[in-house]
Amino acid sequence: MQDRKTAIITGASQGIGAGIVNAFVERGYNVVATSRQVSASSAFRASGQLALVDGDIGDPETARKVAETAISRFGTIDALVNNAGIFFTKPFIDYTMEDFRRLSSTNLEGFIHLTQRVVKQMLAQKTGGSIVSITTPLIDHPIAGLSASVAMMTKGGIDAISKNLAMEYARDGIRVNTVAPGVVDTPLHKDNPKDFLKTLSPMGSISDVQDIVDAVVYLTEARHVTGEVLNVDGGAHLGKW
Repeated sequence: MQDRKTAIITGASQGIGAGIVNAFVERGYNVVATSRQVSASSAFRASGQLALVDGDIGDPETARKVAETAISRFGTIDALVNNAGIFFTKPFIDYTMEDFRRLSSTNLEGFIHLTQRVVKQMLAQKTGGSIVSITTPLIDHPIAGLSASVAMMTKGGIDAISKNLAMEYARDGIRVNTVAPGVVDTPLHKDNPKDFLKTLSPMGSISDVQDIVDAVVYLTEARHVTGEVLNVDGGAHLGKW
């Protein structure tokens, strides 16, 4: 259907990304989902509204394939969720330049490759659009003992560019926001003790995937919200507890 809106979701094969894909399909969007092996994922129900594109988001060829799939299959690009990201902790002095390149490739280069193509398409369509990216409260609110400096250098870049793009394209109706989850119950944390994870927010609880999905859907459809950071972290961004 041409009158359906089309959303692109990166990092889509499991966890938060898969939850976002399913939510958008249920809300009547056409969805292009991408990750390295998204076609092998069992997290989706088959649907004529869903197209899967395998690829490394840090490779500009992946961005080209994703954007072209959206346009050729569904006709428009109306929303983008930059969910793909990698994160690992180390003392600052132990991070290597190879670590930095890995983090930058996915978190920053992947953002640029695909978001540029999406913005160009949205400008051509002249109907505005939404870009939501996943960051973290740790950018502005580090936690003692959780050493993630170089990872945060890249995630902080997404926060900064999102605010700048929100201003740059405000008059074009292209809204740019971020969601900053705290600890989320995903496969990423399957080996971490839940009792410890619960201490990382003043509410003493862990977000589930649906909490993050709800925030992404809200920002995608909130027609007068742009340049916003929506923390979904049980209050962790508020300070010491």
